[in-house]
Amino acid sequence: MIRERWSRRELLAAGAAVAAVGLSRPAWGQLRVDITRGRVEPMPIAVSPFAGDRPSEVELGRRIAEVVAADLDGSGWFRTIDPRAYIQSPDELRTVPRFAEWQQIGAQALISGVVRGEGADGMAVEFRLWDVFAGSQMIGLRLVLARDIWRRAAHRIADAVYERLTGESGYFDTRIAYIAETGPPGQRIKRLAIMDQDGYDNRYLTDGSELVLTPRFTPDGRGLAYLAYRGLVPGIYLRDLETGRDRPLGRFAGMNFAPRFAPDGNSLLLTIAVGGNSDIYEYEPARDRLVRLTDHPAIDTSPSYAPDGQRIVFNSNRGGSPQLYVMDRDGGNVRRISFGDGLYGSPVWSPRGDVIAFTKIRGGFFHIGVMRPDGGEERLLTRSFLDEAPSFAPNGRLILFHRQDPLNDRIRLMTIDLTGYRLRELPTATDASDPDWSPLIP
Repeated sequence: MIRERWSRRELLAAGAAVAAVGLSRPAWGQLRVDITRGRVEPMPIAVSPFAGDRPSEVELGRRIAEVVAADLDGSGWFRTIDPRAYIQSPDELRTVPRFAEWQQIGAQALISGVVRGEGADGMAVEFRLWDVFAGSQMIGLRLVLARDIWRRAAHRIADAVYERLTGESGYFDTRIAYIAETGPPGQRIKRLAIMDQDGYDNRYLTDGSELVLTPRFTPDGRGLAYLAYRGLVPGIYLRDLETGRDRPLGRFAGMNFAPRFAPDGNSLLLTIAVGGNSDIYEYEPARDRLVRLTDHPAIDTSPSYAPDGQRIVFNSNRGGSPQLYVMDRDGGNVRRISFGDGLYGSPVWSPRGDVIAFTKIRGGFFHIGVMRPDGGEERLLTRSFLDEAPSFAPNGRLILFHRQDPLNDRIRLMTIDLTGYRLRELPTATDASDPDWSPLIP
């Protein structure tokens, strides 16, 4: 099991202190990838295996570099150069690189590093990001952590490189929760599952003996709320991801579903259906306080808070067809924001607050799209037989969703960039639906 006792602050114990790794004062380069445009040639970058003084450290350095390269390649904004073309060895890169030689193989940026043991089960990872053409260091960091969570060190490094070269926050040291589905149609077994954003460390949190739906991370990433049918009554439960313990968040009259937390974690939105009518409620677990926000004969569902917690987007057919609406947190000032042709659903507010993602059905196809919170600048990013359940990466640049293949009914997880490019499948051992993307791991 991952040792979550190591906090983000501990992992970055030496921070960006250049002196801690014995580096000279860097001349900050201006190398940058513009990720606001859709079609951009990926930046060629070299990721050298990290050096080490012992065979075990050398092997760990190789693995860390491979994960860093995979993260950056997977973003679509970088193209790592084949290590067989590298001119200097990891040990030679303990000092300043020979930049002219790296220019010869087309590298614009270079990552080098060193792994050293720290006590019985710890390690220190030092890495540098170099601007090859400017001949300058861009980052120098030292991470101290437990040896058995070395993959997290790699994701941290990839996050730091991504942020320095794109100007956007990274998203690699995160997890994805989803519903793992197996079995024939009509007899599906659904289990709550969680994995790293690159598909590693996949774990099943429930055994399939009960129906589970709609996992949602707590804002601090330490817990996971989900809907479970235990007996005949559905309830919302909270799983502590460190201890593995569950506790009920509440049982409510009628069918309830789609929990989603407020940014401060003190309340959550859910839909409760009584007598065939669905409305949106806000629930405060600490006070066991349930407040009804909508009271309409139409179906109101799929609520999501804005990042400031003061507005809510939701789906309703009160206008005659499923459309998107925004209201104030107290349920007042309801206004419709979707006016295009087609049916809208599953809205979710971006962590940056700039757009709302949604599912749209039009012309017999499903789409994942985005629009501004006022309904302007609607853009459809995907087109498929069945695309549903959008969820944002913590930096707001990528959207995660599930897609069903009409040829074999397989359900898989996909990501796409806000520009509408860089569509990518995330590997899962089973069918996967209802995904949710965590914040950066604390």
